[in-house]
Amino acid sequence: MAARKKEDETISMVDTFKEFKETKNIDRTTLVSVLEESFRNVIAKLFGSDENFDVIVNPDKGDFEIYRNRVVVADGEVQDENKEISLSDAQKIAPDYEEGEEVSEEVNFSKFGRRAILNLRQTLASKILELEHDSLYNKYKDRVGQVVSGEVYQVWKREVLLVDDENNELILPKSEQIPADQYRKGETVRAVILRVDNENNNPKIILSRTSPMFLERLLEAEVPEIADGLITIRRVARMPGERAKIAVESYDERIDPVGACVGVKGSRVHGIVRELCNENIDVINYTSNIKLFIQRALSPARVSSINIDEENHKAEVFLKPEEVSLAIGRGGLNIKLASMLTEYTIDVFREVDENEADEDIYLDEFSDEIDQWVIDAIKAIGLDTAKAVLNAPREMLVEKADLEEETVDHLLDVLKAEFEN
Repeated sequence: MAARKKEDETISMVDTFKEFKETKNIDRTTLVSVLEESFRNVIAKLFGSDENFDVIVNPDKGDFEIYRNRVVVADGEVQDENKEISLSDAQKIAPDYEEGEEVSEEVNFSKFGRRAILNLRQTLASKILELEHDSLYNKYKDRVGQVVSGEVYQVWKREVLLVDDENNELILPKSEQIPADQYRKGETVRAVILRVDNENNNPKIILSRTSPMFLERLLEAEVPEIADGLITIRRVARMPGERAKIAVESYDERIDPVGACVGVKGSRVHGIVRELCNENIDVINYTSNIKLFIQRALSPARVSSINIDEENHKAEVFLKPEEVSLAIGRGGLNIKLASMLTEYTIDVFREVDENEADEDIYLDEFSDEIDQWVIDAIKAIGLDTAKAVLNAPREMLVEKADLEEETVDHLLDVLKAEFEN
């Protein structure tokens, strides 16, 4: 019964090798080396040395053989049973053995005992796992910024687990998912490799669908001129799933970079828009002229004039009243993207006629109707007069002065009433 159990354990070992061969992404040479090393470690612990053992591993078949080599000595002169065998014992194996010859005898690994077998399996599992981690890390460490496809394996609240074509695990965190994304087990998802973490030799491949890199790679795949180096993507700003702005440039005057990226009737960006959950994509010409760049970034609004503070990366933009809402965009989206794209803080102001400016009133004169702390908050963002406040966008007053919407509305009502009177 015990012999049968040990035999079963040996068969289980063979099955384990087959499993490694079929499911693990390890090259044959490395696998053979690891298996042989693991066997030799166990043999050395059992016999004090493994130098007189031959270990033959065949991962293709999922089997192994172990042979012990001993020198034949006269009966009664055996000093090291691991390396020597008596003549009479050798002749039981083959009757023609003589003293001084070497006997090579196959060893049944199951005879080493249950503990040795378990030790071997644990050592193998540990080494194989370590090799798997190294293989996974080496495969992905230099691919950051590339787009990969993975099959959805598990959907959790904080992340989605994908597997690539070699069954490696890829992680798409909630923070890197487009808000409108929906995932179903078994479907294929594309994302860019954001980074590869390798803490304690436990690599984690982190993906992203919200990174500007993802949009860049998708555009490169759709526009041959970018892949050929005729058009360069200079800047990308995204509000994932909502809207994006891309600045492109071409050194060939014969090529219209914006037209090439958009395609005839938007043909080249249609697929990207669908991939990004209907994220609207604006493509503009890049320029090193910051005033012109800001004007283009604020499109479709038409800018009247701009004051630039290069040292602090700030810009004051003046527009006609009817252009202000276009510049700001729904929910402030357009001006946010323009700021991200140009890397300048942009403040938008309505143009004021010179005649109207002469009739302006300082905010301090409204202290009987408006709390002083509100006046101080508005003055802190550089607005000292009633007309300056009325010409500033309401969204800017709420955000930059850090005031409640009701407080800003009361302020505007008081100032408007003054001029209506």
